[in-house]
Amino acid sequence: MFNQLGVIGCGLMGGSFALALKRAGLVKRVVGYSKSPSTTEKAKKLGVIDTVAESALLAVSGSDIVLIAVPVSATEATFKAIRHLIEPGVLIMDVGSTKRDVVDAARRVLRENIASFVPAHPIAGKESAGIAHADETLYQGRQVILTPLAQTSPELVRKATDAWSAIGAQVLKMTPENHDAAFAAVSHLPHLLAFAYFNAVAGQPAGRDFLSLAGPGFRDFTRIAASDPSVWRDILMSNREEVIKQTQRFRHTLDAMEHVIRTGNTEALEDMIRTASTARAGWQMNAGKPGPTR
Repeated sequence: MFNQLGVIGCGLMGGSFALALKRAGLVKRVVGYSKSPSTTEKAKKLGVIDTVAESALLAVSGSDIVLIAVPVSATEATFKAIRHLIEPGVLIMDVGSTKRDVVDAARRVLRENIASFVPAHPIAGKESAGIAHADETLYQGRQVILTPLAQTSPELVRKATDAWSAIGAQVLKMTPENHDAAFAAVSHLPHLLAFAYFNAVAGQPAGRDFLSLAGPGFRDFTRIAASDPSVWRDILMSNREEVIKQTQRFRHTLDAMEHVIRTGNTEALEDMIRTASTARAGWQMNAGKPGPTR
């Protein structure tokens, strides 16, 4: 049981975490801060938070657990805003989709308080963002990746694990480097491809006509192209090295398939398709609710 949760960033992710902790009876009080006063007022009216904090620092004051749910690019500034009130034993987590940049920022800013920081990435989301869509069941059956540092308090890693597990999440641990490499492949590259593909189709002279003929396959392939532009700008830029490694691998495979099509090698083309089809048929996503990931 936590006495007070401080939520910095009262949107979908932070709001859902607050509601989930409340439902599980794990927190007595929730204090929330967002840049937009209207957001925190709405969060209070919806019962997501109990008290509005006037600053990120005041959201930390008196809290024994803090969730930073801001865009990745704002994480370092948030650390700077709260570092003076981080007491020993306070659990600080984020929800960023990249981890090496967040960890680097924590090392620069938190210094001796870095033991309190347990970097986290919940693999969950919705197509609609914002506090109005906060959902107490958002994390049920979903994976949450923790990337603790050598300096992170083992006791706080245990508390973080227990908190996420108690609201229905499956907790995994890995290094920040392995996390970013993995998610460049299975999340960041697919989003980049969806953005590029939709732009390529829509940008053609007959693009509007083509789109009017698109069916379920096109809809499913491009669904994530509707994701939040500023969020994905930050993710792709912050993990650019790993993303570029993946684009190069993809380009190599695409070039190979283009070559067999150009040369009329139907047997090789079928083999390539079969390899993908067989592997995809045997792959199963971890149990949980379908929805966008970050």
